[in-house]
Amino acid sequence: IDPSKLRELQSQAGTVVVDVRTDQEVGRGVIPGARHIPLHLLPQRLSELDPAPVVVFYCQSGARSAQASAFASARGDREIYNLAGGILAWAGRGLPLTNL
Repeated sequence: IDPSKLRELQSQAGTVVVDVRTDQEVGRGVIPGARHIPLHLLPQRLSELDPAPVVVFYCQSGARSAQASAFASARGDREIYNLAGGILAWAGRGLPLTNL
């Protein structure tokens, strides 16, 4: 999905946004309301997202979050999305960042 669709989904109850970047990357800012689960920990921590019906993953550019989306889609019945272009696309549209 693109940043405008993510903003739309964020306004709906039950949407969880997950940042799969490293701790160092997250230190530079996150999308407001996002949770941080590094990609390498997702297999152990995927259950933390229950019972969210909609989950949007993002990373720096969209590649790692595409992996996270594929992994999560194969293991559940919720709607899973990947933010195309990652946080770079979000920030490139002038959308806000915050600190965890």
